[in-house]
Amino acid sequence: MPLSEHEQNILREIEKNFYESDPNFAARVKEETVYRHAGRNCKWSSLTFFLGLAFTIFTFSTSFALGAIGFGIMLVSSVVFEQNLRRLGKASWHDLTSGRTPGNKAAKPKDISSKLRRKFGPKDK
Repeated sequence: MPLSEHEQNILREIEKNFYESDPNFAARVKEETVYRHAGRNCKWSSLTFFLGLAFTIFTFSTSFALGAIGFGIMLVSSVVFEQNLRRLGKASWHDLTSGRTPGNKAAKPKDISSKLRRKFGPKDK
């Protein structure tokens, strides 16, 4: 259901006030994406997982309770990692790991293999 002209004007006015009142926050909100946020959370949860692993290894021999706490930290961080990885989705995870932006299309595997065959394949005489 489209907005009426009056509602669109109200939204434009709210947006204008938002940008004027706190331009730094508005710029951060404009730049932040779900993919960046989820990717950052994946990095932090993997770091927390390995810290929990180290904590478990070093404390399990002295105290079973401390080892269980370390295991709990590992469990929670792996669940957070999995949830954020689902948010990223398969395609966006590939974009994050390849270091390219969504607008920047990389060569397809078929294109690469055909180029390699032309360059290094048998030469017709």
